[in-house]
Amino acid sequence: MLDLKKHSHRRYNQLTGEWVLVSPHRTDRPWQGQVEDIPQETLPEYDPKCYLCPGNSRAGGVSNPQYESTFVFENDFAALTAGAPAETVTVKDLMIAEGEAGECRVVCFSPRHDLTISKMEPAALRRVVDLWIEQFRELSSREEINWVQIFENRGAMMGASNPHPHGQIWAHRSLPNEAVKELKAQEHYRSEKGSCLLCNYVTAELQEKTRVVLESECFVTVVPFWAIWPFETLILPKRHDGAIDQLNDSERNDLGIALKKITETYDKLFKAPFSYTMGFHQRPTDGPTHEAFHWHIHFYPPLLRSATVRKFMVGYELLSMPQRDITPEAAAERLRNTAI
Repeated sequence: MLDLKKHSHRRYNQLTGEWVLVSPHRTDRPWQGQVEDIPQETLPEYDPKCYLCPGNSRAGGVSNPQYESTFVFENDFAALTAGAPAETVTVKDLMIAEGEAGECRVVCFSPRHDLTISKMEPAALRRVVDLWIEQFRELSSREEINWVQIFENRGAMMGASNPHPHGQIWAHRSLPNEAVKELKAQEHYRSEKGSCLLCNYVTAELQEKTRVVLESECFVTVVPFWAIWPFETLILPKRHDGAIDQLNDSERNDLGIALKKITETYDKLFKAPFSYTMGFHQRPTDGPTHEAFHWHIHFYPPLLRSATVRKFMVGYELLSMPQRDITPEAAAERLRNTAI
């Protein structure tokens, strides 16, 4: 019989319709690579050279206000431009390009240069949650915006250009690849089963417990059954909603605490400020209600064995499919045992 703790096997990602190869026996192989702690980074509360700190100048000479809480502004180097024409260019029916208009914003979580989500107080995180909701409501109300992507890249190894606590919001006309896959999967499940995919998944994970890392009144954090990255997690609301604009007062508070607890756990796991990409997947804002869509948060951390050993997609993974050695159950156990 197939033993998921010992035998190589594939796991199906219900949200994307894709597979991941799991090889639990490979964790027994000798590891000769380097495993070490890294020195703790010490940052000042205010950095006069930081373009995100209060009162400092950004590109083009624009100065930040002396903000005391959260602060949002249009990205000075936006990946999306509002004036991109909605035209399609086709060459010989093989090469196709489409104009993609949109807007990119930067969200500063705190005026303090030396903080991370893991170090912020719940009241301060509640203000970040409130700002995300305000931004989602404002951007989603615009006719030309059909997808609002809220995300954070934490750490230089994840491409963050500045350690100041901040995230981004990209809002644009078309639905990106991951959104299309998740929307299709959730709508298909609802049409086939008559119920919500992620509502049922939450219930199943809470019954089994092996992949649950943290649980609160309103949210559950799990290492998903189909996880690709070694310590990937998924924050799921227990109540079905399509987006964060439906969160009530207690859910807003609880979301901030859930984010704080998982990032604290990540920091403690490898005794260093943990790098990750975190992002919200919410219903498209193209008009339909998308009742099947259950919003959630992805955490994709790259670290594998220590603060300096990273997971890469190479070889077989680039040519065939993602593969992982540490099972989601083993990763969840380590995170649970580390959780504060």
